Amino acid sequence: MLKCLTRASAATLLLCAAAPAFADKIFVSNERDNTVTVVDSETLKIIKTIPTGKRPRGLALTPDYKELIVCIGDDNRLDVIDTEKLEVVKSFAASGPDPELLAINHKGDRIYVANEDDSLVTVMDRSSGQAITEISVGVEPEGMAVSPDDTLVVNTSEQTSMAHFIDAKTNKVLANILVDTRPREATFSKDGSEVWVSAEVGGTVAVIDTKTYETKKKLTFDVPGVRPELMQPIGIRFTLDGKTAFVALGPSNRVAVVDAATHEVKSYILVGQRPWHLEIKPDGTKMYVANGMTNDLSVIDIATQKAEKSVPVGRLPWGVAVKPN
Repeated sequence: MLKCLTRASAATLLLCAAAPAFADKIFVSNERDNTVTVVDSETLKIIKTIPTGKRPRGLALTPDYKELIVCIGDDNRLDVIDTEKLEVVKSFAASGPDPELLAINHKGDRIYVANEDDSLVTVMDRSSGQAITEISVGVEPEGMAVSPDDTLVVNTSEQTSMAHFIDAKTNKVLANILVDTRPREATFSKDGSEVWVSAEVGGTVAVIDTKTYETKKKLTFDVPGVRPELMQPIGIRFTLDGKTAFVALGPSNRVAVVDAATHEVKSYILVGQRPWHLEIKPDGTKMYVANGMTNDLSVIDIATQKAEKSVPVGRLPWGVAVKPN
């Protein structure tokens, strides 16, 4: 009897060892198709295409990874996708007009939404989906970010060319910092000491100190053979160790690799046409880049800093989020 049990246990162990690991889920918003594509990170096959409202753009996973919240610009709402069922389970109509990008605090109870048509940031209660307050900012707000300690929120306004620093406790604007033309995204460094703001038309990324609100550095970009006006920074992401930043450069079809400590551009990665937003795999090994004009997702190996594969998704892919297995 003991032999049978031992053999059975050994067989079970072998089966467990041979079983493949569960893959991460990559979510991509497709602005023109009104869908979110879900891709298996191991096979790079499409798991499902989820219908949403009109013009899905910014998207963010909740800290518990149970929900993906998507800005539905032309329907003036947020769609909430259950990340297991892979379907829209509810919508939040209190998000304000034309939501473009959103950020969720790390506690998971607050959603901050940039309302492009109304010069407002709407602060929402995640559990109820109701608006808590509205904060007046510059014209055409877009970028949204929350500091690692949840004390500071940053919004960018495209037409005003500013980064607005907001106290998360009082919901009051603390500072308005002038950056270059058409700021798109704000991203905090891993330690929260800096905010990096991409200026699409200005062609720069401003590195702003979160204590003094002073601009420490303005990154510029230069690729031989590529016209300067095509260097249009949009999405920004840091590696898990915070040592390297990646910046999507729009019509140049490149992603810049930046030393986060020295603020020096080290190299460029060729991807699809018009890279928009990007996201790093939870284990830090890969990065996924949404290419708006080639309707695909570039997969970049972080270690080699090379694009490995291209994955077709929907039309005009815009935002990317990755749920760990």
